[in-house]
Amino acid sequence: MLTSKAIRVCALSDLEDQTPFAVEVGDLPIVLVRDGNEVHALRDQCSHAQVPLSEGKIVREGIECWLHGACFDLRTGTPTSPPAVEPVAVYTVRVEGDDVFVDPGTTSH
Repeated sequence: MLTSKAIRVCALSDLEDQTPFAVEVGDLPIVLVRDGNEVHALRDQCSHAQVPLSEGKIVREGIECWLHGACFDLRTGTPTSPPAVEPVAVYTVRVEGDDVFVDPGTTSH
């Protein structure tokens, strides 16, 4: 559920399917990933090496960090492969028409 703090971060048409897209909400780095009609939002920082996940790629297991290959589930932020063992925060997303909103106040982790 979105709170009143949801922020428009981009247009849906800005997002290419299965391609990480970096945005910032204030000083919070967020990576968006469009998966068909769904959009996922995660903290744009690998929990293992603190590098931007938006510089990685989308693989079957989720989003893969470019530095050491740790992967994170797009829905839960849970690591799906080592070396990461800590999850990354996942934020609530809402799409209205061509507008993508992220609520930085709601996280799964």
